[in-house]
Amino acid sequence: MSKNNRASQVYLFMNAITALASSTIFTTYSIYYIAQLGLNPLQLVLVGTVLELTVLLFEGLTGVVADTYSRKWSVIIGMWIMGGAFAFEGCVVWFVAGGSALPAFGWLLISQMLYGIGWTFISGANTAWLVDETGEEAAGSVMMRSQRFSLLASLLGIGLSVGLSQLAPNLPFLAGGAMYLLLGLLLIRRMDETGFARPEHEADKRPNPLREMAGTWMRGASFVRRSPLLLGLIVVTLLSGAASEGYDRLWPTLLLSGEGLPDAGLSTAAWFGVIGASITLLGLVGVRLAERRLDLGSRRAVTTALLLLTALRAAAIAGFALAPDFGRALCALLLTGTASAVFAPVYSAWLNHNLEKRSRATVLSMVSQSDALGQTAGGPFVGWIGSRFSIRAALLASGVLLLPLLGVFARMRGSAPTAAAEHEEQPPDNH
Repeated sequence: MSKNNRASQVYLFMNAITALASSTIFTTYSIYYIAQLGLNPLQLVLVGTVLELTVLLFEGLTGVVADTYSRKWSVIIGMWIMGGAFAFEGCVVWFVAGGSALPAFGWLLISQMLYGIGWTFISGANTAWLVDETGEEAAGSVMMRSQRFSLLASLLGIGLSVGLSQLAPNLPFLAGGAMYLLLGLLLIRRMDETGFARPEHEADKRPNPLREMAGTWMRGASFVRRSPLLLGLIVVTLLSGAASEGYDRLWPTLLLSGEGLPDAGLSTAAWFGVIGASITLLGLVGVRLAERRLDLGSRRAVTTALLLLTALRAAAIAGFALAPDFGRALCALLLTGTASAVFAPVYSAWLNHNLEKRSRATVLSMVSQSDALGQTAGGPFVGWIGSRFSIRAALLASGVLLLPLLGVFARMRGSAPTAAAEHEEQPPDNH
């Protein structure tokens, strides 16, 4: 098997298992958080805010570790930390039942901090590893295929989540955590790293870990600063993060406490499974269409697609917030989920195509930091609206936060050359 094929298969497998674990955990997480642990809307958003604040603080450091030492081991360490965090989170209900002095909300904040640290080790390092092993041109198609495999794995995870939550609402967290831990072990043997070379240092100087990491971070920051395209994308990520945090945390609350779920002989967990499966299936169709018809090498085509997908997301979120009945709320949920499923791989493939190799993971971490900053700033604001006024008002605010992105994408459609072309115009870096 060729190096490219092996790397592609490992990437597809890795993303499929993480999607399986993630959907197992998050399909019915709201039942655990709301029904069993009793979190209110503001607490729900603050749990996410702590996660994103942790990402904001650690993302730059861990991204530099991946660029300075090893993409592979950065990913593996992240898998182990995330697995431990989710297993810990599944134990919170037992801590509370055992008479713990710390309330459930406090334990959840600790678990989210661990989850955030683990995620920062993976974020950027996984896609940087893929591009190193397969090359920029091949990586884009692998990412699109990976999204399809991930969505299929999510379907299995949805069913698993519903079944486990019927037994106990915390079991999906324990099962998902175990999957991350086992995946980390498998990657030790399966994940080769042949395309990455540690930065060279002068022969007469001993390598200094802090100096090496600082140099890698400065190269990444310099590349972003010289590229109007990447600066624009960081703004996009910032605003998108601010909008997504409130929506992701609060839409289940509206279904549970707003119009309510229909009485059709299904449990609450089963309803969330049906909704999750429907979103996943529509996402599969959307990703397949984008994979066939969208030219990822055309900046104008990709930017137009991102513009249209953002407009659809904003309209669908607003429609969900204002929906007078379950049927229309469900349609809006499906539209939002489908648009998000297509947006993610298109955005990721395009971004990776425009980065230099030496600081790819670092720049991706900077982009992830902007997402974390947006979620950290926007999440509590949306959560406060939900607690002070209503869940509908909070969700509507999430949709409104996406509107500035339409102007950013419209401006980017026909402006400067790609970031890679801009970089070629710069003098070579001799350091």
